[in-house]
Amino acid sequence: MRLFLQSEFNSLENQKEQNWTMEIKPTKSWFDIGLGDVWNYRDLLWLFVKRDIVTVYQQTILGVFWFFIPPVLTTITYLVIFSEVAKIPTNDSPPVLFYLCGIVIWSYFAECFNRTSATFSSNAGIFGKVYFPRLVVPMSTVISSLFKFGVQFLLFLLIFGFYFIKYPGTLQVGLSIFLLPYLLLLMAVIGMGTGMIFSSLTTKYRDFTFLIGFGMQLLMYATPVIYPTSFIPERFRIYSLINPLSSIVETFRYIFLHAGSIPWNGLAYSSIFAFLSLVIGIFVFSKVERSFMDTI
Repeated sequence: MRLFLQSEFNSLENQKEQNWTMEIKPTKSWFDIGLGDVWNYRDLLWLFVKRDIVTVYQQTILGVFWFFIPPVLTTITYLVIFSEVAKIPTNDSPPVLFYLCGIVIWSYFAECFNRTSATFSSNAGIFGKVYFPRLVVPMSTVISSLFKFGVQFLLFLLIFGFYFIKYPGTLQVGLSIFLLPYLLLLMAVIGMGTGMIFSSLTTKYRDFTFLIGFGMQLLMYATPVIYPTSFIPERFRIYSLINPLSSIVETFRYIFLHAGSIPWNGLAYSSIFAFLSLVIGIFVFSKVERSFMDTI
């Protein structure tokens, strides 16, 4: 018995002398969201980013060309239906650039939101097997989606350059171009924040998975992607301004086409909405991740 107690005592002493590199503790409050862990797992973050970029169109014939095909086909559809048939004005801008401009910036938001909203359901397998800060996944989604945006934005710039050379003087880019990074940041934050909220809700209420599908389509038509804000009747324009994405799309279009004006008040509102959605999204996401495996 004496030898056994001595062995147990030595074992406890050895454990005290060990320097642990990580200690996993249960979260105790809403404000314990583990942002420090995200920085410690930054290598894993970039690994997820690389995975998302490489594996999206792996084993496909067209590969990276799938980044170009959707916006091209969508632009052609809008040209036929909304420009030729419905005769919706484009504020004296070339219809191709007008529609493609809205499609490119909207697609980035839609990509961030759709993929972030499926975080728990798409990664339930890995979440249940190994520990890492779950915020890494939605953050990697937002960053990897920038690659797709960059490819589609390059397509827009090529067509913009064609019109710029063929019709000199009709297009110009001013100092407002410096707003572009901020617009992308707003789209990323709104997409990530609202996506995390819906991802948390879908773990318990699967009805939201059906709502997201057609809800995004309705939201696109409520956002001036295929029409300018000036086309909206005055009595309904206030409802468009409630949408925080409207001001972002309008500003993005103004940067390259000088169509309309920069809605500074709308951008301020979009900034406040982005901040609140991110804060609420992180808190809700961190709360749900503690027990989502019981309901997923």
